[in-house]
Amino acid sequence: MTAPLSGKTIAVLATDGFEQVELDKPVAALKTAGAEVHIVAPEAGEIQGFNHHDKGDRVAVDRVLADVSASDYDGLVLPGGVINPDTLRLEEAAIGFIRGFTEASKPVAAICHGPWPLIDAGAVKGRKVTSWPSLKADLTNAGARWVDEEVVVDNGLVTSRNPDDLPAFCKKMIEEFTEGRHVE
Repeated sequence: MTAPLSGKTIAVLATDGFEQVELDKPVAALKTAGAEVHIVAPEAGEIQGFNHHDKGDRVAVDRVLADVSASDYDGLVLPGGVINPDTLRLEEAAIGFIRGFTEASKPVAAICHGPWPLIDAGAVKGRKVTSWPSLKADLTNAGARWVDEEVVVDNGLVTSRNPDDLPAFCKKMIEEFTEGRHVE
């Protein structure tokens, strides 16, 4: 039997300060499902993971943000951690990269604080989402309908609250990436 994501390439956009498990578990699930996965970051080299407040592992960057576009990928993963998405929100290239996925109706999966840059990309207005609770006001103010649920899927946008939700998040992420573009 063919792996559901065989032939698909998925970008994981992250920088220093990502939550380790929120990058590691989705990447493992994507690879198990047959996807080619690229860690995309603003700079080459390695990015620093965190286990909550403590430093975790360093992860090699596969592609530099300036050298890729959403058209190179079938889907996008945005891991959380507080520092990671907050830093990405200030990167014009990161916001443009994210916007490229949403404008092309390609699936995006964001967990915990990962939905934060979706606000700057204009990707949450009118969408049902969830996140880490501290993002509720930001997402609501950006026009999203925030709910406190394990995993939320809205037309190719997959969101979850925290690392405890990773099993449900990864399952729905694989489903949405398998379906591909979600044109209304």
